[in-house]
Parts: sequence; structure tokens; C-alpha cells
Amino acid sequence: MTRLFRRWIARGVLSLSIVAATVSASYGEDKVVRIGYQKYGKLVLLKSKGSLEEKLKAVGTKVVWAEFPSGPPLLEALNVGAIDFGNTGEAPPIFAQAAGAPIQYVAYEPPAPKGEAILVPKDSAIKSVADLKGKKVALNKGSNVHYLLVKALEKAGVKYSEIEPVFLAPADARAAFERGAVDAWVIWDPFQAAAEAATGARTVADGTGIVANYQFYFASKKFLQADPKIVELVLAQLSEVDDWAKGDIHAVAEQLAPSIGLSVPVVEVALKRQAYGIKPVTDAVVADQQQVADTFFALGLIPKQIKISDVAWRPGT
Repeated sequence: MTRLFRRWIARGVLSLSIVAATVSASYGEDKVVRIGYQKYGKLVLLKSKGSLEEKLKAVGTKVVWAEFPSGPPLLEALNVGAIDFGNTGEAPPIFAQAAGAPIQYVAYEPPAPKGEAILVPKDSAIKSVADLKGKKVALNKGSNVHYLLVKALEKAGVKYSEIEPVFLAPADARAAFERGAVDAWVIWDPFQAAAEAATGARTVADGTGIVANYQFYFASKKFLQADPKIVELVLAQLSEVDDWAKGDIHAVAEQLAPSIGLSVPVVEVALKRQAYGIKPVTDAVVADQQQVADTFFALGLIPKQIKISDVAWRPGT
């Protein structure tokens, strides 16, 4: 686990440097909330809208944004106190909590099972998940797709130990996939939609009937205890952006496409597979997330059992 977090730290060094530099230039009389985001998702839209800045200014608070390549390094930044708020999929917080990170689940987006998939080249002989036995499968370790792969194999009657996982970040995995260095690639949108459009990659299985593919929003325990009203304000602004996004997917695609380097039609495909709604964490969602944690513990992917309800926050508590 320590080695895994060190790798995450290495991947996030640039982002953490940006955070430190920006925060040092921003601290003054105003309070600061530091938000970590990835290239794709509701936080990117909130950042581009600029509405959060105005709302926070009214309560004497500034916002500092920091971009991360994926969920694991974002949560490590939260763990070491470099950011206060961010979002990831369902798997990264399991690893983070098991390593003692002071995270608090504060909201979630409904399931989006089609937003991640196991892809194979268009001319591959692999036709089903069962055919992955003995094959090399690329994935981002500790990410949402790690859980998708585990559960898809389980459903197909294939042991996790019977495939060869190749742990690669999305860009490296795409390159390995295209040159045939791996047999399959487990990936999320918009990388998923981009690979389908550019290479004709086929979907062997997505999350439908296998996993929920939640997106979660987190705050550090320290920040949440100190400024719960700021967290509630950020979530309220996210809900407004979410309502806009749900109602005009084409406009959202036009806004996101240049920043993530993809065409508008590809981004539209990804957005249509996304879920909408920023919701308080419920007992049912906690129970689903506990299943992820228990699965990872049973496979030896985390060193100890964890209890999700210990880090699930309810507004007003």
C-alpha cells in the first residue's frame, strides 16, 4: 500500500506543485477552499462557469483549482492536506481509506454503468469476458475499472489470478492497446468513447448488470469539520451545473471538447452515458460501496477491512 501511494504521489507531483504555488499566492485575509478535479466531469464545468468564485467571494472565501490525471493521486493530495475537496469513482477511496486517508464522502452521482467498459481490438478473437482467461488486460490500478474487471471476471467464472493485469495510466494503456501489447483494456469515459471512435474498439462488457460505477465527492475530514457550510455551498453550485449539463448535452460537449482534446461528437457519446444528479450519500449507496471494499479485501488488494459508514457524511451532522 505504501508503494502504491508513492506511485500516486509521483503522478500527482506536478498537480501538487501547482496547488502549493497557487495557494501560497492566494492566502490572505480570505479563507481558501482548494478543489482537485480531473479533465472530465462536473467539477470541470463548475470551474469553467466561474459561478462558484462569486458565491464564495460573498462569504469571504477564495477557490484554488488543481488538476489531476486520475482519482488515486487526487485522493493522495487530499490525504496529505494539499486539497480540501474533489471527486473520484468508487474504487480510489477504498484504497485511500484503507491507507488511513482522512476522507469523508459528501455526495454522489447516480450509477452510470455504461460509462466504463472492457474493450478489445475490433478484429480480436475475444468475444466474451470468459475469453480473457490467460490474456493481458490493461487497466489503471485502483480506479473504478479495477472493480469492473474483478466483478466481470467473477460473473464469467474466471479467477482474477487467471488473467495478467497490466497496470497503466490511460494514455499508456491506449498506446499498448493500439500496438497489440495487451489483449484488452478496461477504461472509462471519455477515453472509452475516444478509443471506440478512433480504433473501432469493441465492448466485451460494460458495467451493466455488473457494477454501478458511481462518482463520489469528497472533503477532507479537517476541512469538513471546520467549514461544513462551504462544502454545502460547493455541492449546491455543482447541482446547478449538473442541471444545466443534463438539459443541454451538446452545449456541454462543445465546452469540454477543446480542454480534453476530443471532438464534440465523441464527448457527446461520453456525456450521454454519464449520470446526472448530485445527491446526499444514502445507506443504500454506503452498502454498495461496502461491497467494493469487501471485494478488494478478499482479493488482498487492500491490507485491512474498512467500514464505509465511518467516513460517510450527512448534511447537517
